[in-house]
Amino acid sequence: MGTINSRYKSYCYIENLSQFVGSEVTLRGWVYHKTGKGKLHFIQLRDGTGIVQCVVFKPNVSEEVFERAKSLTQESSLILKGYVREDPRSPVGIEIDVSDLQVIQLTNDYPITPKEHGDSFLMEHRHLWLRSSKQHAIIRVRSAVIKAIRDFFDGNGFKQVDSPILTPNACEGTTTLFETKYFDLGSAYLSQSGQLYAEASAMAHGKVYTFGPTFRAELSKTRKHLTEFWMVEPEMAFFDLDDDMDLAEDLVEYIVQYVLKHCKKELEILERDITKLEKVRRPFYRMTYTEAVDWLNRNNVPIIRKVDGKEIEEPFPWGEDFGAVQEEAIMEQFDKPCIIHRYPAKVKAFYMKRDPQNPELVLAMDMLAPERGGEIIGGSQREDDYNALLERIKEENLPLEAFQWYLDLRKYGSVPHSGFGLGIERTVKWITGARHIREVIPFPRMIYRIYP
Repeated sequence: MGTINSRYKSYCYIENLSQFVGSEVTLRGWVYHKTGKGKLHFIQLRDGTGIVQCVVFKPNVSEEVFERAKSLTQESSLILKGYVREDPRSPVGIEIDVSDLQVIQLTNDYPITPKEHGDSFLMEHRHLWLRSSKQHAIIRVRSAVIKAIRDFFDGNGFKQVDSPILTPNACEGTTTLFETKYFDLGSAYLSQSGQLYAEASAMAHGKVYTFGPTFRAELSKTRKHLTEFWMVEPEMAFFDLDDDMDLAEDLVEYIVQYVLKHCKKELEILERDITKLEKVRRPFYRMTYTEAVDWLNRNNVPIIRKVDGKEIEEPFPWGEDFGAVQEEAIMEQFDKPCIIHRYPAKVKAFYMKRDPQNPELVLAMDMLAPERGGEIIGGSQREDDYNALLERIKEENLPLEAFQWYLDLRKYGSVPHSGFGLGIERTVKWITGARHIREVIPFPRMIYRIYP
């Protein structure tokens, strides 16, 4: 780690206060809450790393400082000095006896008060809602999830090789693309996935991952969909489907156990039942798509279709892709993730390799999370045969010239290879127990929201 010689290296933060018991410290932050009576004012100060109670006792400070404390309002910014003392009644075991206080800005009419607010109001004020304790905790867990992912791949011989966000072609189908004009070259599209370019990188580096934003123009309003989300996508040369599934299990186990170790405080704030997360240890459950369909029909989980404006329940047919209803029903029986593999080729992407045992199937896999977490990983073994991939591209009526470079990977040193994508927001939603996916990304983009 590089040496920091700047002045801010000496700044004291709330999360480190236990190191300064008995000493005077300077804290910088915002008023989370304030109460007072007579000669005492109690300031709940937050600084981004935590919240601590700061006690202003009139005999211990000047009249001017006491009046400043009295004037403080929610989210006013300040710098204060005080002595750190242990207090077992405090949630953090520490309190501050204030000796001096400087107000940077007094806030008036802060819109998010302790009363209940509707979802629409909170989303309109997302830039401020991020400061609330639960939203703050969720984003800290998100940060830990991202660090765990990077640590896992960096520690296992992977190289991060970024894929472009602007692409000339679709990866997952043309119906969910955001299109933009690209100078004199025609249309470009916001990337649905970094996978195709990651495959090229894997042929150069063996094991790679790409990590960045992806975009889907799906007209979906569910609790699990965003139009802009973040995804990590490893791609591995010489990996088959079994290797792919093993790696996915290793990754998810590592992420969950990392969060349990490093985010105890945040999970407590979120009132998350960690006993359920503690069960997320390999091996996970696995079942084939065909076994899953059989289970749905044995347990009377139907598919609902609209016929002449009426909803009709039918047995789930082999060959349909699962929706949220089916995924959640399957996962009711499991206390940790389950991988469903070997899907019908017609419901999966063109680049997935056909199962040599049954050409109606592809060597694909999805990982479903328990507790209504839904699909958090989708992956496959990729088609490595030139002629087979060319046939798939033609069957899908994709522009051949746009995929010529992708076909080249099958002409020059083609090998079996596999990969998957893990959605950051769905993973964080599951781990934190958040009610809606819009809460697990700082500024969500949805079909009805692009502000703030």
